[in-house]
Amino acid sequence: MLVTAQLPILADVPLPLALALLALLDGLSVGTLLIPLFLLIAPGRPRIARVLLYLGTITLFYLAIGVLFTLGLVNVIDAGRDFLGSTLGRVVLLVGGLALLASGIAIGVSDARKRKAAALSDGSPAAQTSGRILRWRDRLLADGTSRAAVVSVALAAGLAEVAGMLPYLIGMTMLADAPIGMPARFAMLAGYCIVMILPALILLAARVLAARAVERPLHRLTGWMQRTGAENTAWILGIIGFLLARSGATQLGIDLPIIG
Repeated sequence: MLVTAQLPILADVPLPLALALLALLDGLSVGTLLIPLFLLIAPGRPRIARVLLYLGTITLFYLAIGVLFTLGLVNVIDAGRDFLGSTLGRVVLLVGGLALLASGIAIGVSDARKRKAAALSDGSPAAQTSGRILRWRDRLLADGTSRAAVVSVALAAGLAEVAGMLPYLIGMTMLADAPIGMPARFAMLAGYCIVMILPALILLAARVLAARAVERPLHRLTGWMQRTGAENTAWILGIIGFLLARSGATQLGIDLPIIG
């Protein structure tokens, strides 16, 4: 398939398993895990309804984006395959991969500087979290928050992550390129979105069933995600960029030291 040809690491992995792995990776983002964690660690009884409404909204948002994107991809996938098989396409693949790799490095360097600055101030996770995310948190945790407010936060988080949802884009491209019918594509896309929120659902169940036992680990996980959100994005961009650049260079017969 088109994607597995460019990402050899997925070449021998069955499509359902590859999609599940990508979905779990997507499930560690700010929108799908960090924001639900804010609700889970809030004092008092867990806000189950808010968590489920938030997760349901962002799941439907991802699904809608996926359906529209997949419909468009199916119409252009053959042209994309022909293009990436050409010399120009391989050059674009190499340059695009290097650009993603450079972006990952730049984000990592910028994040390191911000973390150092935060350590010199109060060193708290909140000092390392963007104001936008903190506003979303405060809105979700406010007393009397309406369902519409929860839905709006979920949609805002989804929109903010559209440009960086590389695992999802790869998964949708794999589905569009797979020799299966549209019903099967959409069923697997729905499965992807459900697997994507599984980490948050598992933590919600743990919070409800064993609140005392998981309280401290949940706080630690939330703090870790606040500190390393940008770093995780940098790693994803860097790894995918490296694989794409290596594939492009190999197909062009170029031996670049930085991509082995």
